[in-house]
Amino acid sequence: MPARFGQAERAAITEALRTAGRRLFTTQGLRKTSLDELVKPAGIAKSSFYAFYESKESLYLDLMLREAPQRQEKLRRILDADVCATEKIRRFLRHAVDILENDPLYHRLITHPEELAAVARRLSPAESARMAELSMLPLTDFIKGAQENGQLVDGDPEVLLGAMQAALFLPSHRHQLDPRHYDAIVGQTIDTIAIGLTRTGWRGERT
Repeated sequence: MPARFGQAERAAITEALRTAGRRLFTTQGLRKTSLDELVKPAGIAKSSFYAFYESKESLYLDLMLREAPQRQEKLRRILDADVCATEKIRRFLRHAVDILENDPLYHRLITHPEELAAVARRLSPAESARMAELSMLPLTDFIKGAQENGQLVDGDPEVLLGAMQAALFLPSHRHQLDPRHYDAIVGQTIDTIAIGLTRTGWRGERT
């Protein structure tokens, strides 16, 4: 039976597990990380790990969710900037692609689909909803508001959202694209989406 821990001890152990998880998951991956490696820095037995997390995947998810509000706020600021709708979409997608390319936790998952699937399988309905809300809510709200203001083309907001999200598949398919032109391909794709979804003539959007 896992040992019982006081509140302060639980907090310290949880932080130790998070630190170890981030280091191990981003360097050697979810599948190759053992419970022994995770619990050693925390000074607990393997059986005690389950007093904190249901699985390794749950720890990975916890690490991602802890960073999600900060990322959401950054994306909200991009969409609230005093620039045209085309530029807002362009900046939003460039920042989102940058996260997928350079954030170790996200980059690891998109380049190792089997690990992404493992984490996704562990998501409860509530966790799935929270993850989706934290990641895409700013863009969903922006699309609806921009359509009402005549800045974006008509159509199902979910379809427009999907069109924008298409740019986010590029980092996971980087190996299939010419490395000499990858950055230009990303830029051209984002520009095409941003311009294509913006109404011609709205405050000079496309001029």
